[in-house]
Amino acid sequence: MPAIEPLPQRAPTTVHIHDRALDNLRYIREAMESSASFTAVPGYGGLAMGLSALVAAGLASTEALRGQWLAIWVLDAVVAALLGGWATWRKARGQGVELYRGVARRFLMNLTPPILAAVVLTAVLAFAGDTWLIPGMWMLLYGTGVVTGGAFSVRPVPLMGACFMALGAITLVLPNGWSNAMLAVGFGGLHLVFGAVIARRYGG
Repeated sequence: MPAIEPLPQRAPTTVHIHDRALDNLRYIREAMESSASFTAVPGYGGLAMGLSALVAAGLASTEALRGQWLAIWVLDAVVAALLGGWATWRKARGQGVELYRGVARRFLMNLTPPILAAVVLTAVLAFAGDTWLIPGMWMLLYGTGVVTGGAFSVRPVPLMGACFMALGAITLVLPNGWSNAMLAVGFGGLHLVFGAVIARRYGG
């Protein structure tokens, strides 16, 4: 009986090896992105946001503009968002980080919803005439966004968010006359303190 010869095995082609190597590299890159921290949080941007908040607090405390405090702070929120967004983009670009991928994308997706909720609630409370609730609500929701986004970032970021949440909760139970001062402490003071820490320890 003639011996049965084994079928010849096909050696993997160069194309198959190349595809497998690319898959492995893609898996390694995604794993590294998942375990990394978003370090492009802008320290200098936080300093700029803090300074703009102190300017807003000063304007809102003057006798002539005291009745326009909400408009002043809303304008400052727009300015701060532009400053923070530009500083984040600039730092991310310098670090070679893409804001629409990986840990950076998760950071922004967790930060954004509470801020959008604050925008909606601001309009609702202003229309209802309950503007005294707005400062505490701002800090509470902003802090929530920073805490949840900060879970993917460096340690000072979620700590700053927790401080904002605590300050917001305190503001909600204080007399209305404290609102402007508490906004200055929060959006001014906390941004300055943590902005300086981030700028010094995490590259600007």
